[in-house]
Parts: sequence; C-alpha cells; structure tokens
Amino acid sequence: MYTNYESPFGARYASEEMQFLFSAQKKFSTWRRLWVALARAEMKLGLPITEEQVAELEAKIDDIDFETAKEREKLVRHDVMSHVYAYGKQCPEAKGIIHLGATSCYVGDNTDVIIMRDALQVVRRKLINVLDLLGNFAEEYKDLPCLAYTHLQPAQLTTVGKRATLWANELVMDLQEVEYRIANLKLLGSKGTTGTQASFMELFEGDTDKIKEVDKMICGELGFDGVVPVSGQTYSRKVDAQVLATLSGIAQSCSKFSNDLRILQNFKEMEEPFEKNQIGSSAMPYKRNPMRSERITSLARYVMTDSLNPMFTSATQWFERTLDDSANKRISVAEGFLAIDSILNIMLNVCDGLVVYPKVIEQRVLKELPFMATENIMMTAVKKGGDRQELHEKLRVHSIAAAKVVKEEGKENDLIDRICNDKSFNLTKEEITAVLKPINFVGRSVQQVEEFISEYITPIRNENADILNEKAELSV
Repeated sequence: MYTNYESPFGARYASEEMQFLFSAQKKFSTWRRLWVALARAEMKLGLPITEEQVAELEAKIDDIDFETAKEREKLVRHDVMSHVYAYGKQCPEAKGIIHLGATSCYVGDNTDVIIMRDALQVVRRKLINVLDLLGNFAEEYKDLPCLAYTHLQPAQLTTVGKRATLWANELVMDLQEVEYRIANLKLLGSKGTTGTQASFMELFEGDTDKIKEVDKMICGELGFDGVVPVSGQTYSRKVDAQVLATLSGIAQSCSKFSNDLRILQNFKEMEEPFEKNQIGSSAMPYKRNPMRSERITSLARYVMTDSLNPMFTSATQWFERTLDDSANKRISVAEGFLAIDSILNIMLNVCDGLVVYPKVIEQRVLKELPFMATENIMMTAVKKGGDRQELHEKLRVHSIAAAKVVKEEGKENDLIDRICNDKSFNLTKEEITAVLKPINFVGRSVQQVEEFISEYITPIRNENADILNEKAELSV
C-alpha cells in the first residue's frame, strides 16, 4: 500500500461519490448495462435472441469477474474483448450474443458519456449548495460597508454582501453551463466500426427503420433523449473538450473567490474557518494560514491546464478515429471531475463558516473614507457659498499632503483636520463628520444584493429545495 503511487484525489481530496463514478465497478457494470440494452433491442426487433439470454445477462450486470477479465487482457491485449469473455463465462447461454453487431466504442464511448452526465449532476448539486451558502452570506452582510478596489488600490466603497454576489454571479454562470451540458449530452448509440452502421445493415438485412429503432431503444433504457446525428467510430472528442471547458469555468470562479479571500484574510477583514485544533504553521504557532483557500487555488490551476488535454485530442483525431485519445482521455476527464469535486467540497466547507471582522473593516474604511468623500465635502461647502474650482484645487493639495503624512510618517489620515482648519470651506468638524457616513457611499449595493438574491438565488433554491443543506467534511 505504501510502496505504490496513490492519487491525492483518492487519498486526500475527492469525495467517495465522485470516485465511484470513475471506478472500475461503475465503468464495467455500465458496459454490461449497454450490452443488455443492445441485446434487448435486438431481441425485440426480431433477431434470434431469447428473453432467457437477456435475463441471464441482466442478472450478472454488477457481478463482475475482474480477475478473469484481467488475465484475459494479458493474453489478448484488448479490454473490451476481455470483458466480453469474462461476461460470457458467467452467462454461458448468452455468451454467443454479447456485443452482437457492436464495436468497442459502443460500450467505451457510451459509458464515457453516461459517466460524464452522472458526474455533471454531482457537480451541479454541489454548485447549487455553494450558491445557497453565498446567498445567505450576501444577505447577512448586504449593508456592511467595506473598501472596494481597482488595481488592488482603494477606490470607492461597496458592501461585504455585494462583493459576495460577485463571487456568486460567476458560479451562477457556471451552473447555467453545467445544466446546458447535461441537457445536450447525447449517446453515441450503435454506430459500428466507422460510424456507418454497416454491421447492423447486415444483421437487420438492410432494414433502416429497425437500425434507427435500436438506437432509440438504447437511449430510452439509459435515460437519454437521443444519439449523436453522425459519427465516426467514436463520438466527437469535442464533447470532452466542451465538458472540461465547463469544469475549467468553475475552477476559474472558485479560484477568483479563493484569491480574494486570501487577500481579505491578509487584511484581517475576513477569513476562512479555522478548526479548534488546526495548526497554522510548524514554526509559527500564532499563524492562521488560509490553507483551504490556497488548496482551491492550487486545484483550480490544475483543472484549467487539464482542460487543454481534450482540446488537443479533439484537434488531432484522424478521420473516423485514432487511439491516441484513449490513454489521455481516461486520465484527463476523470481527474478534471475529481479535481472540481475536491474544489467544490472545499467551497462548501469554507462558505459554511466564513468569518467577518466588522470592526477591522470599519477601521480600514474610515482611514480611506476622507479621500473618497472629498467630492461630497466640496458640494457641502459650495452650498454654503464656496467656489467649486477653488475648493477642488485646495482638496487636491490637502489630499496629497495627508497621503504623505500617512505614507511617509506613518501617522493617521489628517485630511479632515486640514479641511476644518481651512477657512475657505467654512465647515465645522461636525458638519464634515455628518458627511462621513460609510453607508452613504455604497451606491446601490444593498439593493443590488436584494435584487440578485431575488432574481437568481431564490429561483435556484426553489427549484432545488430537495438537494439543499449539503455539508462537506474535509479529510485534511
């Protein structure tokens, strides 16, 4: 156990649910379900297959003899035929009709589509739960003013809740992409060696309607509404590229969230949950490192680069198929899903325990607010008879001087005192302080949060009430 490579996705990160979807049991039992669906369709359409043969195959769908298949593959170097052989040994009466008319991609490619659909449904569920948590957070802090940044420099004010809607909105976009992919995935069906269905033309003696019905019946049994319109031996590898691009989009959104949170934790405004017995640093006992957010960033980087794999595979498929997709595909697609599952588990954990420090946020706001409030102060002074152009220049000079005191002398921002002492403004400190209410500088942030939750988060919650309140316990 400890002398062989073990994937971190299995040992540390991905859920058992997602790992199962890419397990040998899931893969080969799905192959068998596809063989059963094919045999049943062929039987119903008149080929010499009996109900007893189909029933025999059906009884052994999940009872896979992995050792026999493994030993057979060493001999014949063909995974599909090895499993046909193992299945046939378990089902002697049906042995002769397993895989009838099909090529390897009938089970291989259709299974890949089924697994991607099932995995996307897990991703969808977890995305919805992350959005629910972020919606709660945004609602709670919709009217807590905080600094907003451009170029990572204080610009104006926003609210903590409004910023949370920025994170949530990108995940809403990702959810829409996931749902589109689920709705539009199609099975390969039974297309034969080069996609022409020539073997089925032979089996059904040229009866095109029966051949089309085979695909329709297989789709119905496996829960799809259709097959691809045309193909070579495989479904277009562009499908893999599209699905992993969708996963990459989720990674981008989560990485944006985690990077913002890491910066906010440095500012001491917010932080991710910190367990009672968690150790932040082996050398510095006081540290509270944002290790979960860092892991999101790290895994997201992997997913974004991994999404390039199927793009190159799609671009270099020759004619009706080559096999240079196989080794790459069984790694890149599986690990893309395992990584996104890992990221969403962390997102669920972090978003369920975000910590906010309002006093620190207020302190940081008040240090910058005098600069941001200069236009409001100027308008107040103009109403008392001041000259707008003259006051604008004086505010520019005072602001530069106050900034110099802060940056070069390490002292507090004294801009307000400078304005009070300048008779051109004719304002008392009380009058200026009345202007300096942070909530007056957040624009429509509060309303924007309320509108976003009402128009986007609430409908998602209402449509998915049965899958809400999911928790994620992290192993590390």
